[in-house]
Amino acid sequence: MSPLVQNIKRIAFVASQTPEAREACALLQKRYGNAEPAEADVIVALGGDGLMLQTLHKFMNSGKPIYGMHRGTVGFLMNEFVVDGLVERIAAAHTTVIHPLDMHARDVDGQSHERRAINEVSLFRQSAQAAHLRILVDGQERLAELVSDGVLVATPAGSTAYNLSVQGTIIPINAPLLALTAISPFRPRRWRGALLPDKAKVTIEIQDADKRPVAAVADNDEVRSVQRVDISMDHSISLNMLFDPGHNLDERILREQFGF
Repeated sequence: MSPLVQNIKRIAFVASQTPEAREACALLQKRYGNAEPAEADVIVALGGDGLMLQTLHKFMNSGKPIYGMHRGTVGFLMNEFVVDGLVERIAAAHTTVIHPLDMHARDVDGQSHERRAINEVSLFRQSAQAAHLRILVDGQERLAELVSDGVLVATPAGSTAYNLSVQGTIIPINAPLLALTAISPFRPRRWRGALLPDKAKVTIEIQDADKRPVAAVADNDEVRSVQRVDISMDHSISLNMLFDPGHNLDERILREQFGF
């Protein structure tokens, strides 16, 4: 049971643009009202995982707990949708605290870009030619040259998303780790990646960036033609996600490791 949501009086509802989510939002607003997010005790997100990521980004600095209900395509980060008993469900929910990644990218023109990511920061080749990447951890070179389609750094919450699709390691939600995972590596051919402390700073330098352009993407926010990208977890920001008992994020991540 979370102490964050013991006295719920005001709920703010946000929903994706799908008819299913909009209909669910209307039903819930009629039953429970709809507060402004700034005045709400909790924010309820209706949609799929994409909508949840958007909501986490939008309210990243608000300190508001967020409870998702599945009205979309993929619902890994969502609870089951039920109209009745919402206040009681939120009051009984367990809190999972996650921290975002901070991405600082410098492009080939020398411009700096800062982005946040809940799931992962990914670097992708922009052309037909493979990317040539140099990887440093806390300023020390760990891989002089990775020839690949790209590389990513994932949080525990994001380790079951794109990271898992490219054969990255699943990380338990409370583990103080980051996943560094290669995307279609060519050289070193058998290097798949590494697990790093979540206080590590990962630096990726793009070799021959003019000939082999690379884009950096924080969740779905892209910066084109980067030359250097620094990635670290921002422990000063805590995002409080709410899950029904028995269906919390650490349990779901554990199940993923056994193929459920």
